[in-house]
Amino acid sequence: MLKDRVASLLEEALEADKSLFLIDFSVALDNSIKVVIDGDQGVSLKDCMKISRAIEHNLDREEEDFSLEVTSAGAASPMVLPRQYAKNVGRKLKVVTETNTFEGNLTATTENGIVLEWKAREPKPVGKGKITVQKKEEIDFSDIKEAKVIITF
Repeated sequence: MLKDRVASLLEEALEADKSLFLIDFSVALDNSIKVVIDGDQGVSLKDCMKISRAIEHNLDREEEDFSLEVTSAGAASPMVLPRQYAKNVGRKLKVVTETNTFEGNLTATTENGIVLEWKAREPKPVGKGKITVQKKEEIDFSDIKEAKVIITF
């Protein structure tokens, strides 16, 4: 019952702010509620507080005790929704598929997948030495096992 009530409150809160979206939501047996959100322009502390208050202020601790944690997806978290790829266009990703691992710049998202581009050194077609070539790979969302933003300092 608590899970259904929290899911409803969460849906209302996210409906009020269309730039935020749900990544994960769970309620453990001890009534600890965990909500992970992301946003088209990132997630601020105020965004987490807004979602937390929308849930907490509409639940009665006298009726059922609970703990609530609302967090952002985090920079090193794997991407799970197509909407997350769209917000990361222009950033460098590491994408693992069933057969390959790619590292490149996310240049575009499509209805069905993503487009990665990177430079690679390959042997010259004729003669000795190597040349730098531009590579491009289109990867369907269904083929992606894991994708993370590569953070560089």
